[in-house]
Amino acid sequence: MDSVVSLITGEGLSPEMRVWSALLPTLLVSAYFIVGMIIWSIKCALFGVEKDQETLKRGSTKIMGFYLRHYYFWLTRPIWGFFYKMRVPPTCVTTLSGLIGAASGIAAAAGRFSLAGWLFIFSGMLDTFDGRLARSRGLSTTWGAAIDSTLDRYADFALLMGMAWYYRADGWPLVTCLFMMMGVALVPYIRARGEALGVKVTGGLMQRPERTMYLGAALGLSPVFNAIFWPDEPAHSPHRVAAVMLVIVTLITNWTALTRLYTLVDALKHGRDATAKTEEEKKADAAERSTVRKMGLNIAAAVIATGVDFAVVMALVHSIPWFRNSEGFATAVGCVAGGIVNFILNRIVTFRSKDAVAPQALRYFGVSLCSMLWNSLGVSLCLSLARSVGVETGKGTIALTVAWWCVRGLVFLLWNYPFQSMYVFGDGEKMAKAVAEEEAAKAAAAAQAASSEKSGA
Repeated sequence: MDSVVSLITGEGLSPEMRVWSALLPTLLVSAYFIVGMIIWSIKCALFGVEKDQETLKRGSTKIMGFYLRHYYFWLTRPIWGFFYKMRVPPTCVTTLSGLIGAASGIAAAAGRFSLAGWLFIFSGMLDTFDGRLARSRGLSTTWGAAIDSTLDRYADFALLMGMAWYYRADGWPLVTCLFMMMGVALVPYIRARGEALGVKVTGGLMQRPERTMYLGAALGLSPVFNAIFWPDEPAHSPHRVAAVMLVIVTLITNWTALTRLYTLVDALKHGRDATAKTEEEKKADAAERSTVRKMGLNIAAAVIATGVDFAVVMALVHSIPWFRNSEGFATAVGCVAGGIVNFILNRIVTFRSKDAVAPQALRYFGVSLCSMLWNSLGVSLCLSLARSVGVETGKGTIALTVAWWCVRGLVFLLWNYPFQSMYVFGDGEKMAKAVAEEEAAKAAAAAQAASSEKSGA
C-alpha cells in the first residue's frame, strides 16, 4: 500500500521512478490508441467508416473532425460495453466522472501533473458514456442531464483550480488559469442562453472533448519532457509543456466563446429569436421519498454502522485475550460487522428494497471496497498537497482532520450515496423508468389527441 501511495503522491520516488510513473500510462494509452487506429483504418478501407449516430447529431469541430470522433467512440466501445453489461446506472457514471475530475485537481495542486492529466482524460471519457447509457437503456431524464452538465463544470474547474494553486507564485501561468476558467464558464453558458432564447448555438474551434484531450495529454506528458530536456530543475518545476498547452487551449476556448456570442447576437438581430418555453414541471412520484430524507437516512445508517464497528473492536480487544495482540484482525472483524449493519439498514429502512439479497450484497461489497480506496488515496493526496506548502500533517493535526472529513464528504456525495441509491439497491433506475414511462404515456396521449382532431376534421 505504501508503494501505491508513493506513486500517487510522488513522495519518496527516485527521479527514474518519477519518469516511469509518468511514462508508463503514456506508453499503455498510446499503444492502445495506435493499434486501434491501425485496425480502424483497415476496417474503414475495407468496409467504409462506421458512423456513430450520436456523433453526427452533435457535430464536429475543425480540431477534431467526424473521422476522429467516430474512431474514438469505436475504440472506447469495450469500456462503454462493460458499464452497459454491468448495468451501472448512468448517474453513477456521471458522479464517478466528477469524483475523478476532483482528484485530478488535487493531483495538479500537489504537483503530480502526470497523474492529474490521465485522471482528467479518464474523467472526460466517462462523461461521454453516461448520456449514451441513459439513452440506450431508456433512462434519459432532464434531471440526469442537469447533474451531468453541473458536474462537468465542477470537474473542469477542479483541474484549473489545482493548476492555479500550483502556479500561484509563478505569475503568468496563474493568470492564464484564471482566463481559462472564464472561457470554460462562458462556452456552455452562451449555448444555454441561446437555447433559452430559441437559438441553437453550438460548434466552435474547441469544445469540452477537445479541451479534455489536449490539456490532459499535455499534463500527462509534461513530466516526461521535464526529465528529458530539463533534468536539473528544482522540485517546483514550471512544467513548460503543460503551461504552453494551457495558453493555447485558453486562447482557443475564449475564441470559441466569442464566436458563439457573435452567432447568438447575429441570430437575435435578424429576428430569429423565439420566446423561451418553460417545460412543464414533472410530478414527483408519491411513492418515492425525497432525496434529502434518503440522504439523511443513509448518513444515519453509516453513523450507526460505525458505532457497531467500534463497539465490536473494543469488545474483542478487551474481552478475548487472543485479540489483544491482534488489533488488526479485530479491526477487520469490526469492519465486517459494521458493513453488515450498514447494508441491512439501507436495504430495509433507507431504500426499502425487495430485490434478491445476494446480488445486492455483492454490489455493496464492490462499492464499499472502492469507497475505502477512494478515501485512503484522497486523504493521501490532500496531505501531500498540505506538505508541499509546509503544513504539518502528523497524527492529531488539524490538517489531517480537515483532509479526512473533506474527503469523506466528497466520496459520500459522489460515490457512496449515488452508487448505493442507483446501483446497489436500484432506487434511481426505478425512478428513472417511472419518469420515462410517464413521459411516454404523455406522448402517446398527445399523439392520440392529435389523431382524433385530424379524424374529426
